[in-house]
Amino acid sequence: MAEKMTLNQKIEKLDAEVEWFYSDEFKLEEAVDKYKAATKLAKEIEKDLSELKNEIEVLSEDFSK
Repeated sequence: MAEKMTLNQKIEKLDAEVEWFYSDEFKLEEAVDKYKAATKLAKEIEKDLSELKNEIEVLSEDFSK
């Protein structure tokens, strides 16, 4: 079973995937697959951030009462 990545790990992985496009390792043949993977990861990060925002808003509401 794969271990769930933390938000920080996802961001670091996305940074590494984006850096690949600027590296000497870049190959046009691999670019579409790498782009799709990076896009999927970016959507996961966006979802995680949205969930964190909602949780913070709920906690803030509880403390303001």
